[in-house]
Amino acid sequence: MDALEITQKLISYPTITPKECGIFEYIKSLFPNFKTLECGENGVKNLFLYRIFNPQKHTKEKHAKENVKPLHFCFAGHIDVVPPGNHWQSDPFKPIVKEGFLYGRGAQDMKGGVGAFLSASLNFNPKTPFMLSILLTSDEEGPGIFGTRLMLEKLKEKDLLPHMAVVAEPTCEKVLGDSIKIGRRGSINGKLILKGTQGHVAYPQKCQNPIDALASVLPLISGVNLDDGDEYFDPSKLVITNLHAGLGANNVTPASVEIIFNARHSLKTTKESLKEYLEKVLKSVPYTLELESSSSPFITASHSKLASVLKENILKTCHATPLLNTKGGTSDARFFSTHGIEVVEFGVINDRIHAIDERVSLKELELLEKVFLGVLENLSEK
Repeated sequence: MDALEITQKLISYPTITPKECGIFEYIKSLFPNFKTLECGENGVKNLFLYRIFNPQKHTKEKHAKENVKPLHFCFAGHIDVVPPGNHWQSDPFKPIVKEGFLYGRGAQDMKGGVGAFLSASLNFNPKTPFMLSILLTSDEEGPGIFGTRLMLEKLKEKDLLPHMAVVAEPTCEKVLGDSIKIGRRGSINGKLILKGTQGHVAYPQKCQNPIDALASVLPLISGVNLDDGDEYFDPSKLVITNLHAGLGANNVTPASVEIIFNARHSLKTTKESLKEYLEKVLKSVPYTLELESSSSPFITASHSKLASVLKENILKTCHATPLLNTKGGTSDARFFSTHGIEVVEFGVINDRIHAIDERVSLKELELLEKVFLGVLENLSEK
């Protein structure tokens, strides 16, 4: 089966987060020679398929001296999708092919990528010892608490963590092969409350208006760069997303100003350094501050074996030289990095993710399958 046929089938399952809708039974049916592990909580389902090709045979003497394991490579992704919304030209869960494109919810994010690596895995037949696995979750678009993170904890308990992983998120911008994500920025959410004294505007001497305090510190908070970034990370930036004060009356000063913000940050900025910065800026202002890190930044070395092999196959198959970068939001790749797993992201163009009439080109699916198969073949040879 090729990537197109598999992707069409995947799209036909209305797997809106965290629904799985039986899609895992279909996927398992494609891999009768793979062992399976399944787990889940709170309505989330996760599937792990794995197979050891050409297992090494050791004498007892040799095995006692060294515990040699074959390279374990994992394809990872999610089968859940966001709600389709209205005004599609066709049913979002009845995939159609039109003018060289496959239409349907999840075509780009990320059932196209999943279809490509499932097809590549079906066509892979190494001659050397090699372990191949596939990790899928139904909760990437949602909170992600009981998805890939939970499955990796289970795999750690069973000594089944992979050495390398490719997450097939839609990473490309204009042409297939123009981008590989070798890391992601971290994310810190914050709530800052500047305190004052509520009162009547006619008696300002009896009030302490926190908006006045805000005016003096706002240029040091809103949109400020927290570091200067580096070759792979943009500067970390504090971005205000919500600001609220007052009772709605035009003659009452507010008792407080609430500021909600987020900082997408590089390895140079931490929750602790952000707290120190805000404490310095707000030293003369009464306030309370809450900070929560929702994800940590990570990066896989650009010269790593995985990044190098993937880059070689993209150049060979797509005739494109990918930009290695950390752009975008968060992804499940961060959970692999937490376990010390060499991980990168690569997939189709992302110009219509989460949009009406989401689609992926048939050529992309064909080329992506070839890239993934080439990666498997190259890694199994080295």
